[in-house]
Amino acid sequence: MKNYLEFEKEIKTLEDEMDTLKSPGNESISEVDTGKIKSTQDQINSKLKSIYSNLNSWQKTQVARHEDRPRATFYIKKIFKDFTPLAGDRYFGDDQSVTAGFGLVNHKSVLVIGQEKGEDLNTRIEKNFGMMSPEGYRKCIRLMKLANRFEIPIITFIDTPGAYPGIGAEQRGQASAIAHSIECSMSLKVPNISVIIGEGGSGGAIALASSNKVIMLENSIYSVISPEGCASILWRDPSKSLEAAEAMKLSAQDLLKLGVIDDIIPEPLGGAHRNHDEIAERIKNTILDNLSYFESMKSEEILDHRKNKFLKIGRGGGFAKPSSEGETGLEFKEPLFLKFGRIFTQNKYIYIAAGLAIIASIIVMLY
Repeated sequence: MKNYLEFEKEIKTLEDEMDTLKSPGNESISEVDTGKIKSTQDQINSKLKSIYSNLNSWQKTQVARHEDRPRATFYIKKIFKDFTPLAGDRYFGDDQSVTAGFGLVNHKSVLVIGQEKGEDLNTRIEKNFGMMSPEGYRKCIRLMKLANRFEIPIITFIDTPGAYPGIGAEQRGQASAIAHSIECSMSLKVPNISVIIGEGGSGGAIALASSNKVIMLENSIYSVISPEGCASILWRDPSKSLEAAEAMKLSAQDLLKLGVIDDIIPEPLGGAHRNHDEIAERIKNTILDNLSYFESMKSEEILDHRKNKFLKIGRGGGFAKPSSEGETGLEFKEPLFLKFGRIFTQNKYIYIAAGLAIIASIIVMLY
């Protein structure tokens, strides 16, 4: 059974009509009926194109959360061969809301990590609705370090409303686990590529999306808080989610303009949930293209690429490449007035003495 969003009601009506025309109850499909089917399908395609080319940010949020949207497990099965899942953080236990393991994509070994929301009510409860616990992040850290040791690229699928905020998670060090996951991601010397397939919520997403390449599906979202949460804080009114979503610039298109992400994968007509196989193929091709981009890079170059990418966000290119050969740090491009100020501060006593000497010389000359 298909699920429809509020703004898809007209499409539902047309598709119900299409199902009636194609139903076995019709004794035979005449030429007139065949023509009607084609006409109805054309109307559906036209309506989908009209609606999905003019979605506002709140509607995109709804599409990103769509019940029929493909999940990480589907993409892993569809894109990667010989996938071998690994479990446990070696401290507390395993986290069912994240699937992680090694597999092959076009005969290339990769580590695959996917946040998993679940397909139905039972699996959503089992997967905690995609909200990871500390043991999940620690499992990912363990496997990322393993991949780094054996020079294996890392692919992450992001789909979470955020990290789990429960008391038990906080007691087991949720904030620390997220911070260490970001630190680990940023220090890798192998390429890591993140694909946001649905929701990219707050630190729960950033922990696995601190990557060389951050790529979003056309109708996915990426933000520090949900629109409902933002509206509740700013206006104390969750019904203002539309205004919050627009102000937050959480869509793929807005984030690409801001330089927060690197690329957008177009979705099939009507969203990824309408053609699972097609969107999986597009994601696979994008992953392969990006892996090829890093093939000729040395490990230090991959590390510098990632650092520069994040340090440049919002700073108008204020950071440069490594200052000299062999260094992996980043050199800040100081504005001239700051540079002069720093030099003066470092040598202020010399400048003060020189100034006093000049003044004394002038006084002597005058008298």
